[in-house]
Amino acid sequence: MKLLNDHGVNVSESDFKSDLKEALLAHLHRRKLIETCVNEEQLEKAIQTRKLGLYCGADPTAKSLHLGNLLPLMILLHFNIRGHNIFPLVGGATGAVGDPSGRNTERNAMSDNARLDHVKRIADQFLNFFSTALKYSQSRNPLIEYAETGSRQLKDNYEWWKDMGMLEFLAMFGRYFRVNQMLARDSIKSRLLSEQGIGFNEFTYQILQAYDFYYLNKNFGVDIQVGGRDQYGNIVAGIDLITRLGRHEENKDQGLELDLEQESKSNLESQPSCYGLTVPLLTTASGVKFGKSAGNAIFIDRELTPSYEIYQFMYRTEDEDVQRFLYKFSMLPIPVIDRIVQAHDTDRKQRFGQRVLAMEMCDLIHGDGEGYDNELISKTLYSKELNIKFDTDELLRALKRQNMVTTLTRKQLAKTNATHLLFTLSKGAHSKSDFRRKIKSRAIIIGRNKKEKINAVDEIIKRNRLIDDKLLLLRAGKEYYIAEVVED
Repeated sequence: MKLLNDHGVNVSESDFKSDLKEALLAHLHRRKLIETCVNEEQLEKAIQTRKLGLYCGADPTAKSLHLGNLLPLMILLHFNIRGHNIFPLVGGATGAVGDPSGRNTERNAMSDNARLDHVKRIADQFLNFFSTALKYSQSRNPLIEYAETGSRQLKDNYEWWKDMGMLEFLAMFGRYFRVNQMLARDSIKSRLLSEQGIGFNEFTYQILQAYDFYYLNKNFGVDIQVGGRDQYGNIVAGIDLITRLGRHEENKDQGLELDLEQESKSNLESQPSCYGLTVPLLTTASGVKFGKSAGNAIFIDRELTPSYEIYQFMYRTEDEDVQRFLYKFSMLPIPVIDRIVQAHDTDRKQRFGQRVLAMEMCDLIHGDGEGYDNELISKTLYSKELNIKFDTDELLRALKRQNMVTTLTRKQLAKTNATHLLFTLSKGAHSKSDFRRKIKSRAIIIGRNKKEKINAVDEIIKRNRLIDDKLLLLRAGKEYYIAEVVED
């Protein structure tokens, strides 16, 4: 990576080997990806002896996964490149019910059409993420290319819930869920104490999630559920169900009855058959949360959050967060990350660490080359150096890949006044009256020199104001309106 070399950060084969040779759970702890692990000691042994199956789920509560959702996916990715099988799960069924975990109020009901649209979008995002992330991982650690990765299977829990009737489910599984344990879950207790209370639909959500884990365990060999810290109770409920049903089958084979009262008092972790991992809440060093509820969600769907916005968001990261986020969200070897942080700390004003982080995030989510494009765009468009050298054709290619440029013919440019031109390039994001006001207040810059302004609302932009006779840059505040001008 040229940026690392330019700052004296070397990468060696020993760095690649050290990452892959380290015990997996220890490695994930070092990357700050694990907050709690249910049955950790037994899981460490299981990882060494056989291929495991892992899953994490996402309900279709929004059109897109966001940055906070990536932490469980990063755990699945680390397991997958070391040979374990992963099962990203879309909650096509449970999304209609609503998970109370981490919420103070009940979720708003969603129409069937919206939910089905979200299910398809999130399913596509899961598939795209793991395909892109695997290629990204191989580019950051070439040894991964020669490793035997595990399989990846997308699941939708509507597949097994669609034919399950309520009476059938209660008759088969209802006796294995103890109401006193359900009431003791933190997500339930907090809602019971609230003024709004909790609906029966959300109260039973933990049963549905527990059954998902059981079904995946029985039919696909899934051993581990991964989720956010607010999912801990639901994960344990699934482990309890799997353990109880497993013991029931053993007793049945031996002609014995399962004593549910005694079973509820026993330590279900003493002989675990399944495991759970939770990830920490994603916050900045100053304690700011990420996510939909916090109002600052960074979505992985580029229609909702363009790749360039991801770059800019991570570029603004506080110095204290650079190392933590590189550990969590990049596949650079840990020794390399430590050297990046050391180089960053020698002169924090250069924002070297933030630039690496921003490029890594773009490449992880959207593919190799995205980070370079956005670095080039940022360096060229926002640099305070007027004489900075850049290749106009290379910049245009990067802008096109990020859908940040509109093509105009010379005839169109010659016939379009500045107000209408800005409205066209903004794709209607601002009104013509808004642009007229900005032009009159001399707030529209042309080119890279802040002293060069659009002077009149009906001004026709001349050819000599283009960069290299082809690139038109118009700027209002931090927003750019960009066109490539081509021959008629």
